[in-house]
Amino acid sequence: MFEYADKGDAHQLALLLLPGFSLSEVALLVDAIDEINRVSGQALYALTLLSMDGAPVASCQGRQMVVDGALNPDASFSLVAVSAAVEPKGLTQQDPVVTALMRLGRKGAVGGFHAGAFWLAAAGLLNGCRATVHWSMLEHFSERYPVVITSSNLFEVDKERVTCGGGTAVIDLLLHFVARQHGNDLTAAVAENLLIDRIRGREDRQRIPLRNRLGANQPKLVQAVMLMEANLEEPLTTDELAGHVCVSRRQLERLFKQHLDKVPSQYYLEIRLNRARQMLRQSSKSIIQIGLSCGFSSGPHFSSAYRNHFNMTPREDRQSAARKIE
Repeated sequence: MFEYADKGDAHQLALLLLPGFSLSEVALLVDAIDEINRVSGQALYALTLLSMDGAPVASCQGRQMVVDGALNPDASFSLVAVSAAVEPKGLTQQDPVVTALMRLGRKGAVGGFHAGAFWLAAAGLLNGCRATVHWSMLEHFSERYPVVITSSNLFEVDKERVTCGGGTAVIDLLLHFVARQHGNDLTAAVAENLLIDRIRGREDRQRIPLRNRLGANQPKLVQAVMLMEANLEEPLTTDELAGHVCVSRRQLERLFKQHLDKVPSQYYLEIRLNRARQMLRQSSKSIIQIGLSCGFSSGPHFSSAYRNHFNMTPREDRQSAARKIE
């Protein structure tokens, strides 16, 4: 459907806004669709904003968004996508959104932006499909839905199932469809008018690697950081890192201080603590298991380092994150 659509057809897109959706993602889509239609001189795409009951929906920024109507599971759209930026605590097939998606998925294309794939997965619509959510939720999503092929790419299109990590990737996804359905010339013209210097593809990853931020001029520093990220459970010493990248300890410390404003041991500790925080919020592993997997020798050692960095203990952070998604 997405790869070989008739260029003469108008594509009717629907976005189901759930409480806590991202206002900026909706605004990006609206602006991009307006620009596509303006540049092409035709109404190629139409976007309908929906809520479950037709009432305004509060975004994660607290602003109320007026919608065009209520979701009708029997309505005909080219794509119905769920827009949600807050991870649901638990979903069953009795959830009204999940129930509606099950009906929609039997007859057409459905999608999810940011956290939207959680509802699709709960409806069984992503079984055996490649799918993605925002990178901060990837581990929890993968753990909760092992039958889904979880991807860290910007977006995925698989078997009429469309998922996107959110943020500016919603424009990349839309331009992907424009290129397939209406050609590269229109895509390039729209991107130029929107001041997009590079159209990212589905194979692009959500997080920017350090090598892209530093450029190609600091290969030793990038190599050292990659070694750190690959050795979290049994951290390497600064001398070992320096030896692996063939520089002196002093030279390695100078590179870290100059480009990252930290000594290697401090940067390494922050990588391990940030990884631990991600696991605390996204997995059901015990606190001690998480601490050991991130290179801390004991529970008290992990708790002390965590509290010093985040101003709360691992247990307090996990409880706080759980309350936010209730």
